[in-house]
Formats: sequence, C-alpha cells, structure tokens
Amino acid sequence: MDTLWAMFKLNKCPTRGDSQSLAFEFNMTVKQIKQWFRKRRKRYNKDMYKQKYKKRSKRSYPKSPFCRGAPDAKICIFEVGQKKAKVDEFPPCGQIVSDRYVQPFSEAPEAAHICSSKYMVKSCGKDGFHIRVRLHPFHIIYIKVLSCAEADRFQKGMPGAFGKPQGTVARAHTGHVTVSICTKLKDEWLIEVLYRAKFKFPGCQKLHNSKKWGFTKFNVDGFEDMVTEKPLIPDGCGVKYIPTHGPLEKWWALHS
Repeated sequence: MDTLWAMFKLNKCPTRGDSQSLAFEFNMTVKQIKQWFRKRRKRYNKDMYKQKYKKRSKRSYPKSPFCRGAPDAKICIFEVGQKKAKVDEFPPCGQIVSDRYVQPFSEAPEAAHICSSKYMVKSCGKDGFHIRVRLHPFHIIYIKVLSCAEADRFQKGMPGAFGKPQGTVARAHTGHVTVSICTKLKDEWLIEVLYRAKFKFPGCQKLHNSKKWGFTKFNVDGFEDMVTEKPLIPDGCGVKYIPTHGPLEKWWALHS
C-alpha cells in the first residue's frame, strides 16, 4: 500500500500503463486500481475544500493599485434595523462568536444578515431591533486557472502559478465576534435568530449572551449608575466616556 500512496502523491490520475503495472504488482484488476484512486481523489478534494477556509497567509492582501481586477464584496450593508435608536432602547445583546480561525467568503455575512433581519421583522417589526455585522471582507484569495485539456486534473498541482482573483474573504480569529444583535425581545427569540444565522458561516460558531449594555463595552450592572453620575454620556447607539482627570473647568461645566 505504501507504493500506491507514493504513486498517488506523485500523480492523482495514473495512466493506463501505470494502472496495469500496479494491478500486476498487487495482484488486483485494473478496475480495482481505478476505483481506489477515484476514492482517494474524492477524499483529497474534500480536504482541500475544507482547507480553503482555514488556510492562513502571512499578511493580508487587500485591493490596491498592485492588485487590480478583484471582484467587489457581496455584502454592502453592515447594519440593519433601527440604526438611529438610542442606547437606552435595546439593552440586551446577543452575539455569534467564532470558535476557530476561518476565512468566510463575503456571501456568508450577507446571507447571515438577510436571514436574521427577515426573522426579526416578522417577530418584532422593522424598528424593534438593531443588527451589526462585525466581519469586513477585505482579503483577496486567488485561484490557479488552466485552460488546457483535462485541466481539472492539473488544477491544484500547477507549480509557480499566481492565478487570478477569485473573491474576497474576511478573517475571523478564535473568539472574534461575527454578528451582534440588540433587541427588546426575550432571550428565547434572541437565541433563535442567532441559531439561524450561525449556519451561514463556515467552521464552528458559538452563541453568546453578552453581559455588556447593547453595543457598548460597559457591563449591564453598573451602566445606569454611571449614566446618572455622568462619567457616561449617551451618544446615539453608543456612549461617550468622560474621564475623571483633565481640566477642572470642563468638569464644572459638565456637572453644573
């Protein structure tokens, strides 16, 4: 079997002469040799397709004057719902967190925000939620393209080929928040919409009920006290933090 695996690493599609020699060496028929190579090719193509989402380059390759002809990202809208809502309207926040390093295509966040927005519009209306997509597809991936006979057999083994731009992907590391949803509904509805949206992303995604107030970085426990004491000033769907140090004149103007 070691000879078969060595032959498979050198050539995924053996010729008829190679198949006959292998069949004579292992006391098998030519049909059995072809079936063995066909099964290994299917498994190899599946593994390569999975690695496409996990393959990490050393640096990002964004669109630039040196990289022209890249297709535009499919997602154009990163916020849906009541975007002008104040910070007091939607305190609970649910998040989808990536559990491993993945590179989803730009179609994935687009499908996730369409799926979640449709469900939320049916549940609480178009002004009862605020969805924010945290992934931005900027990294361009390339594909090696051949235009010769039987090109599908030599597609992934061409040495030294730079290829053509295939599409844009986003980079999500372990623990990266992909989608955040703020609403007034109960936890059951919030978990349901996150559960539907997480299947649009590759890899392993986890649902997280955030302890923060809305889209802010402050906890729910002491948020209202901080607003009344004025270290926090509401600013749209977020807040401004006023530090205790600085000119005394600003502090007196704020607390007068």
